[in-house]
Amino acid sequence: MTDEIKAAARRQLATQGSSGLSLRAVAREVGLVSSAVYRYFPSRDALLTSLIIDSYASLGEAAENAEARVHRSGVGKRWHAISHAVHDWALAHPHEYALIYGSPIPGYEAPQDTIAPGTRIPMLLTGLFADVIAARERRGDEQHAVPRRVHRAIAPLRELVPDVVPDDLIVSGMMAWTYLFGAVSFEVFGQRHNAFSDDAAFFDYEITRIAEALGLTD
Repeated sequence: MTDEIKAAARRQLATQGSSGLSLRAVAREVGLVSSAVYRYFPSRDALLTSLIIDSYASLGEAAENAEARVHRSGVGKRWHAISHAVHDWALAHPHEYALIYGSPIPGYEAPQDTIAPGTRIPMLLTGLFADVIAARERRGDEQHAVPRRVHRAIAPLRELVPDVVPDDLIVSGMMAWTYLFGAVSFEVFGQRHNAFSDDAAFFDYEITRIAEALGLTD
């Protein structure tokens, strides 16, 4: 029954959007009185949280599986695998993507339970940049310093990563995350509608250019 309720809620997301999600409407669709739904989800926000966690998990699994298939390859191929997995999942699940990367839901405040599932893609990207660090150390490359004000700005992130990770790699990681999801969001939400005759070809070239700019090349 929990799965049926969530399936009905996802269908409602497609027609009403996240802000229009209604437990009463979901109950009607699955053949329950509205009070019975509360035995499974005590509130609309509890149902939204479950859908958000499921969406993050599905997206994370798709990206992790794609990266695992090329894990022994260089960082460039792994970046492409992750990026295409995110892109393909978003196009296949636009309403779930909008739930986790679209506009904030009025009146909803995401609980701590959503944080860990939401970090699966950043953790994959962290793994890429960890390998970039290792390659730099093997070659004896000079580390690039960031301006002092940027060092201060990323202080909250510095608390979450090992001290050996240089500032410029933290900056590059955030840029990779932002560029990737910015490109995907523009396509999913129609900001680039009719801009290209071949969206897939442009996206593939776009992430290649991003990889070159951020040092994610083999």
